[in-house]
Amino acid sequence: MKKGRGFYMTKIFRSFLLLTLGSFLDAAGFYFFMAPNDIAAGGINGLSLIFNTYLPQFPLGSLVLIMSVFFLSLGFILIGAVFGFKTIYCSILIPLIIWGLEYLYPLTAPMGNDTLVQLVFGVLISGTGVALLLNQNASSGGTDIGSRILHKYYHLDLGKGLFIIDFFITIAAAITFGFEKGMYALLGVLLYSLVIDAVIAGFNVSKHVIIITRESKLLKQFIIQDLQRGATIYTAQGAYTGEDREVIMTILGRRQFIQLRDYIKNLDPQAFISVQNTHEVLGEGFRALE
Repeated sequence: MKKGRGFYMTKIFRSFLLLTLGSFLDAAGFYFFMAPNDIAAGGINGLSLIFNTYLPQFPLGSLVLIMSVFFLSLGFILIGAVFGFKTIYCSILIPLIIWGLEYLYPLTAPMGNDTLVQLVFGVLISGTGVALLLNQNASSGGTDIGSRILHKYYHLDLGKGLFIIDFFITIAAAITFGFEKGMYALLGVLLYSLVIDAVIAGFNVSKHVIIITRESKLLKQFIIQDLQRGATIYTAQGAYTGEDREVIMTILGRRQFIQLRDYIKNLDPQAFISVQNTHEVLGEGFRALE
């Protein structure tokens, strides 16, 4: 069935709503928890926090904006126009949100006495925001662009290049804020990668389901017509009975799997079902293969 303009407009609106939410979470986690404790845990936010120490007359948000524009310009010059509109949008929106938070809710001191607890909360909130951006095929720009430059000219893996940049930022943080804050910054860099990977994996979990049932004809109709998913059918022979049986394999979202499970429960309580979590599915009916 051909999808209309309204479907694509809704999809675009939902995408930019998630980008805006992700940008806000990234900015809020940094502004409320990381910046007041002088934790420069890598990235353009951490780099701007270090510069803010030497240039206190500039609002933190303005420094993040200047650094974002600088890295975007450097990327266009050295790499070319490889950054999509979504990345440009987030690169500008995040510093504007930080700037707005500084104006609406100025902070003169950390929100608590336990730096480690605030680091964890800051990484959880900000890392969730970054994961939302990455899940929408965007990024916050900044040091991500630096890693692309290293990849082009020195053939470093993107992940390694980003870690090298963040490592030097944590060294600068230790020099600027002291050894203890530098250690917190390094711990933050490590936690960020864990949180982002975990959140993205959670977003993209699908269910890889294998079913053997006596009512395979009805089940195929339910999967195709009601769940609007495809299925693969192949024939297998039971080792004990020697009978040929149809095996149905399909991949579903979590809600669809619950519907399928309930349907099979009523259709054939003796059916065999094998379920595995699949963390990334690309292609028709799922995320586009880009």
